[in-house]
Amino acid sequence: MPTLLIVHHTPSPAMQALFEAVVSGAADPELEGVTVVRKAALSATAVDVLAADGVVLGTPANIGYMSGALKHFFDTVYYPTLDEKRGLPFGCYVHGNEGVEGAVASIDRVTTGLGWKRVFEPVTVLGTPGKPDLERCWELGATVAAGLG
Repeated sequence: MPTLLIVHHTPSPAMQALFEAVVSGAADPELEGVTVVRKAALSATAVDVLAADGVVLGTPANIGYMSGALKHFFDTVYYPTLDEKRGLPFGCYVHGNEGVEGAVASIDRVTTGLGWKRVFEPVTVLGTPGKPDLERCWELGATVAAGLG
């Protein structure tokens, strides 16, 4: 059974709402046969990535960059997964109160180095998430999960 790994750093109510929307989409009952694994960025490991068939990444934008927790995740999984997970499908969501472009660009640089394949445009949210933001996160989770089945 394919596995979707959701790696997230969720330090705020806004990030929690986005995370829950992604999980809801990924775990939609119509998507049979996909196991959804949720891991905080500081506890996700190379073993988790090696066992995954797809990944969704979630981070706040911190001073124009991904969170330190997501950076730590990438630092710990980069070389142990580099050869075996080329082509891994992924998507991401980023929340910030100001610009999020730097955070998205930093994720793009690392995932390009890993050889992962983006299968959904980054969901970027500024300020308090609204219904369209939550729907887009739901679509992110559902789309990445559906592509694994």
